[in-house]
Amino acid sequence: MFTALTANAQVSNINENFNNFTAGNTTFPQFGWSAIVAPITGEFPPVPPRMIVAGDSNRFVQSYAGNNATGSSYLISPQIETPTGNKTLTFDTTLVSPSPGPGSIQIGVASNPADMSTFVPVGSPINVSVIGTVQNISVNIPASTGSYIVFKFTPTATHVAIQVDNVVYNTTASLGVNDNNKVTENFRFALNSDQTALEFKSKKDLKNISIYSAAGQKATEGKPNGQNFDISTLQTGVYYMNIETAEGKTIQTKFIKK
Repeated sequence: MFTALTANAQVSNINENFNNFTAGNTTFPQFGWSAIVAPITGEFPPVPPRMIVAGDSNRFVQSYAGNNATGSSYLISPQIETPTGNKTLTFDTTLVSPSPGPGSIQIGVASNPADMSTFVPVGSPINVSVIGTVQNISVNIPASTGSYIVFKFTPTATHVAIQVDNVVYNTTASLGVNDNNKVTENFRFALNSDQTALEFKSKKDLKNISIYSAAGQKATEGKPNGQNFDISTLQTGVYYMNIETAEGKTIQTKFIKK
């Protein structure tokens, strides 16, 4: 269901936590992702805007305004299959300390990754205003001729930094909203104390579990042993999980193995 990302190839889905990216201030393009940053201003000392890959084992992308208090920078996804309106973009975002003011993210699509005059906004701008508070954002991507998803970062002051992580673009769950709520109300899971198994609490029997790595590769699949599922062979990291119930419904979720 998830497709690994390769540069210069159309992808149907995106599942990216940036952990395999090379950290640094001028590291794009990488893995099909690219960036266009706001222009440097004439202020002294010159501090150029940057699109940065930051973090150690848990990496993320940060848009840093430098001395440009109003200019927008863009993070551009790998080329996707032409959107038909049945997929949703989700991601995490937060304001990075010591940002002196808020900023915003406008999601959009573009037909040319090197020309942001082709950028078409999707939905309303997302205000990112609280340092350290992670917002979990979900945006429906409508049918479009644009084949790149774009994050447009706009600061309100110099030195504002906004980060994004855990970007997923995938098919909207086939369950209706009400049906999905009924399923998830009766479904809970957690990792056991030594991180070797998932422990489920479900009123319905679970038929099959498929787990995918952050790179989109299937890591393991099988039937649970009662209310437990062995993950002892998995490495540390973020994983995405499709759970098929005995009723034939599918629950989509994720977990972090530490």
